[in-house]
Amino acid sequence: MRFEPALEEGRLVRRYKRFFADIETASGPLTIHCPNTGSMLNCLHPGGRVWFSRNDEPKRKLRGTWELGETPHGRLACFNTGRANALVEEALHAGVIAELAGFSELRREVRYGAENSRADFLLEFANGPAYVEVKSVTLGYADSAVAAFPDAVTERGSKHLRELAALARQGVRAVLLYCVNLSGIEAVRVAREIDPTYAAAWQDARAAGVEMLAYGVQLAPDELRLARRLAVAD
Repeated sequence: MRFEPALEEGRLVRRYKRFFADIETASGPLTIHCPNTGSMLNCLHPGGRVWFSRNDEPKRKLRGTWELGETPHGRLACFNTGRANALVEEALHAGVIAELAGFSELRREVRYGAENSRADFLLEFANGPAYVEVKSVTLGYADSAVAAFPDAVTERGSKHLRELAALARQGVRAVLLYCVNLSGIEAVRVAREIDPTYAAAWQDARAAGVEMLAYGVQLAPDELRLARRLAVAD
């Protein structure tokens, strides 16, 4: 996924009200949209470099969208959670995700489950379908190559695990795919210290047969690419 037009660079001043970020650019201060509903724990680095896309659509309140940024630990992260699904879809079509290669059809946002969820992807294989939920991971800790999810309590995330577990118990293939949008990471774990309910649902889903996968994104200000399989730790 290449950024076209090219991203612009600035320096972070602050993030506030969840969806706003003030930055300094070469042409002066600017308020941009922060497309990340999480806490962005361990990600915010006032004074650190940020890269943003610009949209001059007159109806938009904020003309810029925060895409990438430096974390306090010197890592690069993609803060636009909407990019995760696009990266995964690109990788699926390219055959990068070996565990999900060979499908004949891909559908997006498919309704399923007793709790009225939408699967990020429904893949059709010769031996049956696979429901895939994607989660964007940006939480890292100093001096650790293990990222964690979630970065805040997520009832939605727990619901998705329950829905996937129910499918797996019915003999339907169910996959949770962590898209790790953070450099310098080798594995992903569940952040029990942040959301024990999610952790319990994760354990239940794994026991039910849900496949837990993680793939790391190769990040650069000009391009993002889902690059390699990472380990999934308890």
